[in-house]
Amino acid sequence: MADEDENGIRAKGEEALSELAQAIAENPFVGGALARALGAGERAAVAQRQAIGALSLASTSDFERLEVRLRSFASRLEAMEDSIDDLRDQVAALKARDAGSATQSPDA
Repeated sequence: MADEDENGIRAKGEEALSELAQAIAENPFVGGALARALGAGERAAVAQRQAIGALSLASTSDFERLEVRLRSFASRLEAMEDSIDDLRDQVAALKARDAGSATQSPDA
C-alpha cells in the first residue's frame, strides 16, 4: 500500500511539473526573454569577433588554417630533402664510377 501511495504521489508530482513546464514554455514573457537572451548572446559573439579583428588578433580558424598550411609546407620540404639526398647519392655513385675508371686507364 505504501508503494501505491508513493507511486501516486510521484505521478501527481510529475504531472504537476509537466504542467508547470508547459505553462512556462507557452508564456510569452518567457519566450520573449529567451529570444532576447539568445539575441544578446549572438550580438556579444559578433562584437567579440569584431574586437579581435580590430586588434589584429588571430582567431581559432586562422590558427587552424595556418596549421594546415604549415603541415603541407613541411610535407613538401621533406619531399625536397629526400630528393636532394637521392641526388647526393647519385652524384657520389658517379664520382666513384669515374674514380674507378680513371684508375683503370688503358695507358697502363
